Amino acid sequence: MEDDANRFETLLERAIDYSKTSIKLAKLQAVKEITDVVSTWIPHTIVLVLVSTCILFISLGLALLIGEALENIYYGFFIVSGFYGIIALALHFVFHKGLKKYFLQCLVKNLFN
Repeated sequence: MEDDANRFETLLERAIDYSKTSIKLAKLQAVKEITDVVSTWIPHTIVLVLVSTCILFISLGLALLIGEALENIYYGFFIVSGFYGIIALALHFVFHKGLKKYFLQCLVKNLFN
């Protein structure tokens, strides 16, 4: 009888050790997945910020150039902002579903690869 109790205690200790190890493994896998996603998106974010800054300064220069040509600086800014407004509306109405699907696929790909 005492031998059965000893076996049960050993089995219980092993089960507890196994569950602790499984929890640690799950935590490590979650950390790995999070770091993979973050390390993938950080370079993309940096490039996006740099490209956005470049586009901003090009737009400012173009607005000033158009404004000087039309002899009123405001007109240049209105024309450039109208151009971006038209692009934004086109993206929203024409490409919204496609862009949403693309970014969702990229996110799922990064999470599960």
